[in-house]
Amino acid sequence: MGTRVCKLALEDGTVFTGGAFGGSGTHVGEVCFNTSMAGYQEILTDPSYTGQIVTMTYPLIGNYGVSEEDSESRGPAVEGFVIKELARRSSNFRATLSLDEYLQRHGVVGLQGVDTRAITRKLRIQGALRGAISTEILDDAVLVERARAWIGLVGEDMVKRVMPEKPFPWTGGYESPFAMAHRKPAGRFRVVAMDCGMKLNILRNLVETGCEVTVVPPTSSAQDILAYRPTGVFVSNGPGDPEPLAYAIGALKGLIGQVPIFGICLGHQLLALALGARTYKLKFGHRGGNQPVINLATRRVEITSQNHGFAVDTATLLKVGGVPTHENLNDRTLEGFSHEDLPIFSVQYHPEASPGPHDAIYLFDCFADMMNTGRAPTAEHMAAAQARLEGKPA
Repeated sequence: MGTRVCKLALEDGTVFTGGAFGGSGTHVGEVCFNTSMAGYQEILTDPSYTGQIVTMTYPLIGNYGVSEEDSESRGPAVEGFVIKELARRSSNFRATLSLDEYLQRHGVVGLQGVDTRAITRKLRIQGALRGAISTEILDDAVLVERARAWIGLVGEDMVKRVMPEKPFPWTGGYESPFAMAHRKPAGRFRVVAMDCGMKLNILRNLVETGCEVTVVPPTSSAQDILAYRPTGVFVSNGPGDPEPLAYAIGALKGLIGQVPIFGICLGHQLLALALGARTYKLKFGHRGGNQPVINLATRRVEITSQNHGFAVDTATLLKVGGVPTHENLNDRTLEGFSHEDLPIFSVQYHPEASPGPHDAIYLFDCFADMMNTGRAPTAEHMAAAQARLEGKPA
């Protein structure tokens, strides 16, 4: 591990050289940074990172190893993983592999021993950059050209790389003794979940909220989804640019007004596009477990888990009946909306966490309220859901 060389080249000509760990090879992607202090396994296995090379801002990574229980999908989705220092010992009785062994098993190239602060500062100033990470191409100029040749995320359909091939039922809730306690009786609602690259903890939370869940590809038509006679429809997170996903946008257009719909992250963007709003690419995105968001209805601030590089344009959303419900306190971008007439609501961040805080987990109860009432959550619904979560009188 200590003798192999690895390089990260950026499209602006900057090259970072350090030690390799994990797999070998050459991969291209958008270089981004994540500010979480823990949860690297959940980050690695989040399908939303397809097409991206992730840099961790926290300096020591790998100290608690890898446990298969903590994966958010079948395996790592990242194109590469960049850290300051790799922990050589896993201090966790749950660990079955070291981080190095895990990335090696899945062929993910890791780079350590580089100045991750410099990478982060460059991305903060210049914005997201195309990059190439390699243990094979050690000529700086050649690797820079490889980064520049990559087509990028804008206008590309990354969801087809991670979506399921066919529908399937999901029944698993929180099974680990270290997870949150079971909360709701099963079978209260019949939910169809459009899987655009969904994290497993979203499915667990839907089950814990009392939902019978059927997962379907986002290529399913509105007619196919309505054939399940759902109480509600969920639209998941996923990678890349939402605008090329005409099949998912078309399905949602056919579902709007027919059934209550809840969206998270990419699902939030797709719902906005289906209503007629617009999306745009953020300069460097929001990624980490410490992002502050204000609930505009309750005026409470939530510390949230986020992973997105695109956002909904608020001005265009207002023109189609959208009602902003949440706002990012760092840059004032839209973080959630409902609709003035329809049973729709969505958030840009991740209430299911994994990794991250659980401040926003009440939103799954808001989805249940919407399926019960047929109306988008009001301030009273949100306040009541938060109170129930905290064990307080509503």
